Order: sequence, then structure tokens, then C-alpha cells
Amino acid sequence: MLVSDRVQDLLSRERVLLSDVQAFLEVHGAPPEALEHARTAARALDETFLLVVVGEFNAGKSSFVNALLGAQVLPEGVTPTTDRIYVLVHGEQPGQMEPTRDPFVSRLTYPLPSLEGVALVDTPGTNAIIRQHQALTEGFLPRADLVLFLTSADRPFTESERQFLSLAARWGRQVIMVVNKADLLETTEQKSQVREFVENGARGVLGLTPPVLLISARGEQRGGDPGFLALREILKMRLSETERTRLKLANPLATTGELLSGEEARADAARRTLTEDLGVLRDLEAQREHHRETMLGELDGQLNRIGRLLSEFEVRADRFIDDKLRFSNLRGLINSRVIEDEFRREAVGDLPEAIDRQFGNMIDRFVEANLHFWEDVQAFLIRRQPSNEVARTRFSYDRGALLEGIAGSARDHLENTTQQELGRQLSRDAEDAMKGAVGGLAGGIGIGAGVGALIGASALDFTGGILAGLTLGSLGLFVLPNKRLQAHRQLRQKVSDLRSALEQIVRREYEREQERADARLRDAISPYTRFTEQEQVRLAAAQTRAAELRARLESLQADVKALG
Repeated sequence: MLVSDRVQDLLSRERVLLSDVQAFLEVHGAPPEALEHARTAARALDETFLLVVVGEFNAGKSSFVNALLGAQVLPEGVTPTTDRIYVLVHGEQPGQMEPTRDPFVSRLTYPLPSLEGVALVDTPGTNAIIRQHQALTEGFLPRADLVLFLTSADRPFTESERQFLSLAARWGRQVIMVVNKADLLETTEQKSQVREFVENGARGVLGLTPPVLLISARGEQRGGDPGFLALREILKMRLSETERTRLKLANPLATTGELLSGEEARADAARRTLTEDLGVLRDLEAQREHHRETMLGELDGQLNRIGRLLSEFEVRADRFIDDKLRFSNLRGLINSRVIEDEFRREAVGDLPEAIDRQFGNMIDRFVEANLHFWEDVQAFLIRRQPSNEVARTRFSYDRGALLEGIAGSARDHLENTTQQELGRQLSRDAEDAMKGAVGGLAGGIGIGAGVGALIGASALDFTGGILAGLTLGSLGLFVLPNKRLQAHRQLRQKVSDLRSALEQIVRREYEREQERADARLRDAISPYTRFTEQEQVRLAAAQTRAAELRARLESLQADVKALG
């Protein structure tokens, strides 16, 4: 690398920028591979210039490298012979192995002056059946300073080569296209067609037209090939000290640009996800409100059915009063126990059981709807979980854990709150409320039995009052009619009180359970709500910081480009 004040200034600025970008990626939870690329880009500034040869396994890369060096340095064969990355550097002892940090990288020395200041890298084939070989090559590509992309004249620029070249474009690497086995092309026209085909394909991927050279490695090894003369001239220009310095500075910046773009894309995706999640939370709130309104509508219907039962009882009781409180029944009125039994049998009838059944149906329906609501909440949130195919970042892990927490609250509620258990809870609450409404007459014997006790108490009230006035000395023409009117008034008041008490109990218990359900949903959602607020702040700060880093990056890239 050139040593000048200008280069040293660029190098110093670049080291600071790469360090800042790495810290930025770490703070914002970038994937491990992005952090590793950032560290690799920083290390690349201190590494030897890497001239990397890539291509499919049958393109003749090892033969090409041996022909380029003018020596039999690498093994050749018709099968994938390169199972690792070979880094060739100048050294006095041929074939001497030097230690490397990577077990899949072999560093070899060879006494070749043309390699001074440059490391020539031979990579495994990109379409070998051994997938690890391709992974090695793809992983090494971001470290390349200049790429010699080798294709074959008999199968020029295949689809797999196009895909691999797109990786070079992604990392912003400069490429020289080399078409090997040009001796298979018999005419000038065929050579022109192949060159044009490769140029067009490379232009479509890279966005520019790289040099395309037709060579024959076999021809060079057997006595010389004109294509190699042109290739060596281009390499001489590209590997000059000034150009190597420029590329050595430019390539880590290109990697940094790609890493920043990746983080910006992840941040944009996170913002879209948060926006969608906030919509989901609004949908849950709307769903909860719809659930409340639906249950209120059903509650009114249930109360109307209870009201009809009480109205039917009132009609029977009125008829009983009119039938029994008559002069013709004076003998029967003397025996209050008989009157009471008849009232229970003819007027009350199965009213307590009917109301009990109605309460049971109401509780069952309420519990069923409540559990369905939580099932919907659980299913709704499970659909928002990130799929296994999505790149896992700290954002996706944190968000996924919180969504799982909300869905887990719904799942726990469904598992721990059975219909029978919640029904018993509502029944106990209603019974306690009934005791307060009717002065303890329910006596802990159930809702319906409490209603029966209340109705029985009403019978005692008016029959006892009648009996108290039915003495021989006090009987008069208007006594029974007055008692009958009094009994009707008492009945209506008792039924009205009962209707109000039942409605008050039911509505209060409904509201109480709705408040419990709402509190459970709020408690489950609140951690995620806090997370979205924090993430929005973080993403806004990340956007500002990324813009600042990109501005510094673009300024440095312009200054580095001016070196050339």
C-alpha cells in the first residue's frame, strides 16, 4: 500500500468509520454474520491484497492459476480437486505451509516475484456437489480485493455463475471476466459471440461492462496463449501500487455500504412490523369491544326471559289471590299452612327451577363466549409470530418473546379457567349478591332456592296479614276485598323488587367479569405496548445514526476514488 500523508489520513478515517459501524451494528442487534463481515472488513485493511479466482469447478481454475504463474503449483483434475481455499504468496521456499486461523484455508509460498505484495487465492468450485465447498467460496468473497471470474467457453456464463456474480456485485467488488478453454472455439465469429454473450450477462448483473478476456490455460502451458498476454497487461495495471491502494481502501467501504443497507432494510422491516402490530393491538381492542357489545345484547335477552318468567308467576299469583281471598273460602283461609302450600304449588310452581336453569344457561353462554374470545386472541397473536425462515435479529427475538407472552396468557387462561370453574365463581358471586338483596333468605342454598325463599316469604307476608284480621268480631263486608287489594299490591311490589334485584345482580356480575377479562388482556398486552414504544424510539435514533454514518461513508468513498 502507498505510504503518503493523504493515504494515512484516509486510512485513519476509514478505521474510525469501520469501528463506528461495527458498534452501531452491535448496539442494534444485527445478525451475527453481519457483525462478522464488519470485523472482516476492518481486518482487511491490514491484510495482503487478495486477488481471488472464482468459478465453477469444471471451469479449469487450478489449471488457469498454474498457467498464470507459469508453474505447476496446484493439483489439477476432472473432479473437484480444490476442497479448501489456497492462498498463494511469494516466498523463498516452494510449497511451504504457513499457519492460518481458518482450518479451511491453506497458505502456500512459492518463489514468484509476480506475487510480491499480492496473495493469489484459488477457491473451490461454486457448483460442486459438496455444498461446503460453495459455502467456503461465498464466505471468502467479501474479503476479495479483485475478482478473476472464470467461466468456460463450452458453457459460458451459466445460471449458477450469474447467481454467484451477483454476490460480487452485492459486495461491490471489481471483476475481470476470464473465459477459459477458448481453444474450443474454432472461428473468430464464435469467439465474438461468446465474448458478447458474457459481456451482456455480466453487464446485466454488475451494472457495468467488465473486461472480458478469452484464454486457454492448456495453450499457455503448452507454449503460450495470446489471451494471457492481454490478461497480464490488465493485471499489471490493476495491481499497480496506486490501484492496489485504492482498491484496498475502497473494498472495505463497499462492504460497509452493504452492511449499512442491510441494517437499514432490517430497520424498515421492523418499522413496518411495528405498524402492523399496532394495528393488531387496535384490532384486539375492537374485538374486545365487540365482544362486550355482543354480550350486552345477549344479556338483555337473558334478562327478558327472566322477566317473562316473573310475569307469568305474577299472573298465576294474581289468579290465586282472586280465587282464594273470597268469602266462599273463609274456611280455607283459617289454615295458613294450607294456603301457603297451595300458593307454592299453584302460583310459584317451578319458578325457582326455571330461574335456576335460566341463570345456568346465561352463565354457560357467558363463559363460552369469554373462552372463545381468548381463543381468538391466542390464534390472532400466533399468526403474528415470526416464521422460522425470517432472519432472526434481536428485534425479532424480543418481539417474538413478547407476543408469545401475550398468547401464553391467553393459553393459560384457557387451560386454567374451565367452564365449570368460572360458572361456579359466577354462581357464588350471584348468590352472595342475592343474600344481600333478599335479607339472607337465600341461605346459601342456590340462586333458584333463594328465589323460592323470597316467593315463600311473600306468601307468608300476605297470608299472615289476612289471618291476623280474620276473627269473628272483626269480619265485615269490606274486609276481604281490602285484603285482596293489599295482597295484589304486596305481590307486585315483591315481584318488582325481585326483578330489580335479579337484574342488578346479573348486570353487576357481568360487569365484574368483563372488568376481570379486560384487566387480564391489558396486563398481557402492556409489556408489548411498552416494547413498541421503546422500539419506535430506538429505530428513530438508528435512522438518524445510519444517515450520519452513510454520509461519512460516501465522503470517504469519493476521496478514495480520487486516488485513482
